[in-house]
Amino acid sequence: MQRNLMLGLGLLLLGNVFTALYDVSIKWLPAQSDAAMFLLLRQVTAILMMLPLWFYAGRPRTAFLKLHMIRANSGAVGGLLLILGLLSLPLATVSSLFYSAPLMIIVMGMLFLKERHSGHQILATVLGFIGILVILRPSEMNLAALAVLVSAIVFAANQLMLRWLPSSEAASVTVICYNLLSLPLVLLFVAWQGFVGFSWSVLGIALLSNSFLLAYQLFSVLAYRKAQAGQIAVAEYSGLLFCVLFGWLWFDEWLDPMGWLGAGLIVLPTLILPSLSRRWRKFRGLEVVREQT
Repeated sequence: MQRNLMLGLGLLLLGNVFTALYDVSIKWLPAQSDAAMFLLLRQVTAILMMLPLWFYAGRPRTAFLKLHMIRANSGAVGGLLLILGLLSLPLATVSSLFYSAPLMIIVMGMLFLKERHSGHQILATVLGFIGILVILRPSEMNLAALAVLVSAIVFAANQLMLRWLPSSEAASVTVICYNLLSLPLVLLFVAWQGFVGFSWSVLGIALLSNSFLLAYQLFSVLAYRKAQAGQIAVAEYSGLLFCVLFGWLWFDEWLDPMGWLGAGLIVLPTLILPSLSRRWRKFRGLEVVREQT
């Protein structure tokens, strides 16, 4: 069990490097880019990129088409909202909002999957959410920020639904279904905008960002099959640090003192509290032994 937990955490940490790179790539879109067209190009290229892996796996099928349909279409809506947020807000603000998803994953896991969590897991998650509020500063909320928050809720629900898929189902099937089954809905989004926004530069960025997103999706599928959602969801917070780093490297963005305080509340409890909890249990065990002797 401990090995699966560590493996799940490691896979999710690696995946979050790629999801941060995905956020960065959207910031490279030309001005006045159409979010729906970008989403369509991203999903079509995702399917094309995954087909070789699907053929290599022996063209596996799925017995959970309804679940994939729900994940795909809700994910398309969430993806569109996130793109709109990234086009309108600073990278750090979007990342701060989006990383409320781990808290939602833990709460949803308790409500719908009957997962049980230790006290330090719940405390770390609550402190992380407080850190997000510190970074966000609720007075700065606007429609774009609300769109990102809704996207985070959708993301959390989709991650949790992965627990209902058997570990025997090929990851390539999960990723292809996620992009393929929502194409009719995305085409409606593009048609609503008048099929505008295509350019070769947008296509190139779609290919680049898609490679990052697919890498994250594959690592995420594998991670959430190795451990309970609540046990590894806090590792999603690591993506915030990667976003801060990449924002500094490529956009000359940096967190102010309040931002660093919020980031500390998000990350440090996940690193420190488990160790403190183990030491406390060990100390209590020694106390019990002393009392008995």
